[in-house]
Amino acid sequence: METGRLETFADGVFAIAATLLIIGVTVPDRSTALGHAVLHAWPEYAAYAVSFVTIGIMWLNHHLCLRQIGAVDRTFMVLNLFLMMCIAFVPFPTKLVALHLRDDGERAAALTYGVTLTLTAVCFAAFWFYAARNNRLIAEDADPMVIKGISRSYAPGAPIYGVATLVALWEANVAVALFAAIALFYVVESSFFARARPKRG
Repeated sequence: METGRLETFADGVFAIAATLLIIGVTVPDRSTALGHAVLHAWPEYAAYAVSFVTIGIMWLNHHLCLRQIGAVDRTFMVLNLFLMMCIAFVPFPTKLVALHLRDDGERAAALTYGVTLTLTAVCFAAFWFYAARNNRLIAEDADPMVIKGISRSYAPGAPIYGVATLVALWEANVAVALFAAIALFYVVESSFFARARPKRG
């Protein structure tokens, strides 16, 4: 089976998840001075930005992975389904962080966010390494250097998110900053490997 239908489904999930992030940003109440309310809502903007970049880079990397795949099987499709389930869930912990970053719920919110991203990283790794192991599903014309590069960058993903999540037990704000830093790291990583990716459809 080819990757076309799988990628179309994934694109839809990524698009909906990214759109739900902005829907979750609260409109200031009329009873409050607008300027003050807009400034006071900075955690919502920060949570939106971090999650949008995270979802966006996952979309780019998902596309990069599929460009290396020649065909898919049922197991690969199931792994992709679990990955999409995690992606679709991201707007929920994002809203928790936006609403509770400055109150007693900040630790629980950051932990929920971190666990979600850690599980997403686990699913992403399973998705990729199932296909890449012994070139099980890798296309014949895929660039071996790109395959190795993707594998090197995905291997530490879940542990890094896991460590950042544990930081939330002590300091939620630092954990959220680490989640943002991880997202930026993968933006740089994706840009690097984009220069070497093969010109496939």
